[in-house]
Amino acid sequence: MLEPLLPVVGLGRPARNRRQLIDGVRWRVRTGVPWRDLPVEHGHWQTVYGLFRRWQREGV
Repeated sequence: MLEPLLPVVGLGRPARNRRQLIDGVRWRVRTGVPWRDLPVEHGHWQTVYGLFRRWQREGV
Protein backbone atom coordinates (compact mmCIF):
# COMPACT_ATOMS: atom_id res chain seq x y z
CA MET A 1 0.00 0.00 0.00
CA LEU A 2 1.44 3.37 -1.02
CA GLU A 3 -0.57 5.62 1.32
CA PRO A 4 1.81 5.38 4.33
CA LEU A 5 4.72 6.37 2.07
CA LEU A 6 3.04 9.46 0.62
CA PRO A 7 3.99 12.77 2.24
CA VAL A 8 1.35 14.61 4.21
CA VAL A 9 -0.26 17.35 2.13
CA GLY A 10 0.83 20.68 3.57
CA LEU A 11 -0.66 24.13 3.43
CA GLY A 12 1.04 24.92 0.11
CA ARG A 13 -0.56 25.04 -3.29
CA PRO A 14 -2.72 21.91 -3.78
CA ALA A 15 -1.65 19.44 -6.45
CA ARG A 16 -3.86 19.16 -9.53
CA ASN A 17 -4.54 15.52 -8.95
CA ARG A 18 -2.10 13.50 -6.88
CA ARG A 19 -2.95 10.25 -8.66
CA GLN A 20 -2.35 11.91 -12.03
CA LEU A 21 1.12 13.01 -10.90
CA ILE A 22 2.00 9.60 -9.43
CA ASP A 23 0.92 7.93 -12.67
CA GLY A 24 3.14 10.40 -14.54
CA VAL A 25 6.17 9.46 -12.43
CA ARG A 26 5.44 5.76 -12.90
CA TRP A 27 4.99 6.16 -16.66
CA ARG A 28 8.25 8.08 -17.04
CA VAL A 29 10.27 5.62 -14.93
CA ARG A 30 8.78 2.65 -16.79
CA THR A 31 9.40 4.05 -20.29
CA GLY A 32 12.65 5.95 -19.70
CA VAL A 33 11.73 8.79 -22.06
CA PRO A 34 12.83 12.39 -21.36
CA TRP A 35 10.66 14.29 -18.88
CA ARG A 36 9.61 16.75 -21.58
CA ASP A 37 7.99 13.90 -23.53
CA LEU A 38 5.57 13.07 -20.71
CA PRO A 39 2.00 12.77 -22.08
CA VAL A 40 -0.30 15.70 -21.27
CA GLU A 41 -2.79 13.50 -19.39
CA HIS A 42 -0.23 13.15 -16.57
CA GLY A 43 0.01 16.90 -16.01
CA HIS A 44 2.72 19.40 -16.83
CA TRP A 45 6.07 17.64 -17.03
CA GLN A 46 7.78 20.13 -14.70
CA THR A 47 5.19 19.53 -11.99
CA VAL A 48 5.60 15.75 -12.25
CA TYR A 49 9.40 16.10 -12.28
CA GLY A 50 9.27 18.36 -9.22
CA LEU A 51 7.28 15.77 -7.30
CA PHE A 52 9.71 13.04 -8.37
CA ARG A 53 12.76 15.06 -7.29
CA ARG A 54 11.20 16.08 -3.97
CA TRP A 55 10.39 12.45 -3.15
CA GLN A 56 13.84 11.36 -4.32
CA ARG A 57 15.54 13.84 -1.96
CA GLU A 58 13.28 12.79 0.93
CA GLY A 59 13.92 9.09 0.30
CA VAL A 60 10.28 8.24 -0.43
